[in-house]
Amino acid sequence: MTPEPPARAQRRPSQTAPADVPRNGDDVLDDIVSLLAGHIGQAANVVPRPTARSRTTRGGPKVQINIDYSDTDPRSIHNMAGRLGYSITSNWFAQWMAKLLIAGVLSRSQAAVFLFVAGGQKKGTGIASYTQQQISDGLNELAGAKKITRPTVNKAVKTLIEWGWLESVGYGRIRLNVTLWFAGNSGEQKNVLEEIASDHGNESEAFPHRVGPNDLPGQQVLDFTEAPVRGAAG
Repeated sequence: MTPEPPARAQRRPSQTAPADVPRNGDDVLDDIVSLLAGHIGQAANVVPRPTARSRTTRGGPKVQINIDYSDTDPRSIHNMAGRLGYSITSNWFAQWMAKLLIAGVLSRSQAAVFLFVAGGQKKGTGIASYTQQQISDGLNELAGAKKITRPTVNKAVKTLIEWGWLESVGYGRIRLNVTLWFAGNSGEQKNVLEEIASDHGNESEAFPHRVGPNDLPGQQVLDFTEAPVRGAAG
């Protein structure tokens, strides 16, 4: 009898790199991912790592492990990238931005300007100290030949103010709608909201109660005494 040939070792199919996905000319999604990584992700309240005083070895006697938290604030639970602190963002607003981007209502430049300003707010104030030229320069820091211009930034800021996402509070000072995005704790936010209400005569229709764009389904009218109420813009 002819001996059976030895079994051949099974080879794993070679993995080839996936083909490049054809681009459809709309770079908005790619750009917003980069923006989010550059601005939302630059948020950190780095918690010191606990230090083990002793350890156990496999098979050895049980040894008590003492963890030193002496230099750690027990309320500090965030461990995020960067050195610019962290912000609290409305989940509703995050999804609202995404919907507006896909619908083509929120432009690339408007998203870029808002994210840059939101990432630069001073903790506990809701205020970002930027001139429009500084916003332009900041956004163009990593840009190539194609840069955002100051008139484009000016137009984006104007639109975001109309939508109630931002508010101008003097030359070189921009206030965020702190119900959408706020760097600080709840007590600090309450103080800022009281200051905003005082600035606007406690008017329920004024900033920051309405969140645009106007005349779109899903706009939220905010009531700070009760749960937020959904409604269409008037």
